[in-house]
Amino acid sequence: MKTVIGIAGGTASGKSTLCDMIFNELGENITQVIHMDSFFLPEEMRPHVASHTNGRLYIDDNCPETIDWDKFHNALNDAIKSDKPVVIVEGLLVLWDEYTKKKLDIKIFVDCPSDERLIRRIKRNAQWGQSFEKVTDVYLNMVRFRHEQFVEPTKWVADVIVNGSGDNKLLITKTLVNTIKDQRGA
Repeated sequence: MKTVIGIAGGTASGKSTLCDMIFNELGENITQVIHMDSFFLPEEMRPHVASHTNGRLYIDDNCPETIDWDKFHNALNDAIKSDKPVVIVEGLLVLWDEYTKKKLDIKIFVDCPSDERLIRRIKRNAQWGQSFEKVTDVYLNMVRFRHEQFVEPTKWVADVIVNGSGDNKLLITKTLVNTIKDQRGA
């Protein structure tokens, strides 16, 4: 029996952490992961949008037009056809895309307060060499508005809303993994 899990949520909400926890519990022999971030269009093809707060142009990595949907959907279909019984699809817009939503057996939204997500994003992007000023500029003038427009509304189509700032990810992971194992008779 194939189980397809979708994990969505805002930037730095804990999507990848939850995905990794489920993957580590189930193991690589039965689990395949698809990260939506792997399907960004090349930077020169991504939309450049003027912020309505300061009028400056930003590369918009937080809207549907930044994803190569054909490649993403093909990868999803290939994963569903594969011999791995569990497929995890993780990304900002996993619950926004109608095609993807229809393929999901379990829809999870990782919810986390915006201030905590911003702090996590600053720490993460600093490790990638981005300055505090750049990270906060992009977040305050583009990311938070796209979150409200495209990501936050998808919370209401989720089967499960996980507290991304709590320590309950392990409990959620164990519960989800046990449910999947029970379904498979493992």
